[in-house]
Amino acid sequence: MPSLIFQAARAPWRSGIELHMASRTDGVLSVAQPVVMKAQDATVVHDPFLRLDFTAAQQLMDELWGCGLRPTEGTGSAGSLAATERHLQDMRKLVFEGKP
Repeated sequence: MPSLIFQAARAPWRSGIELHMASRTDGVLSVAQPVVMKAQDATVVHDPFLRLDFTAAQQLMDELWGCGLRPTEGTGSAGSLAATERHLQDMRKLVFEGKP
């Protein structure tokens, strides 16, 4: 699988984010084209429109983060911080109050 390059940019004039994807193989730059939606039978399992290795997925995540997008659920950094804060609170109870 060729190495993919992502770029994300805020597009407030379109109320969204613009994504660009390219790959470079043997010095040749290939640029992704717009996705085309096609009606399909809902009962059939379809291949994904894109597969990413973990490096490309991380780059895409970093680009989106740079555009100001954050996870909506309590996972990632915010979820880890909340768990750490609860643990710290429990430890304070044990040390200062002597109860679990």
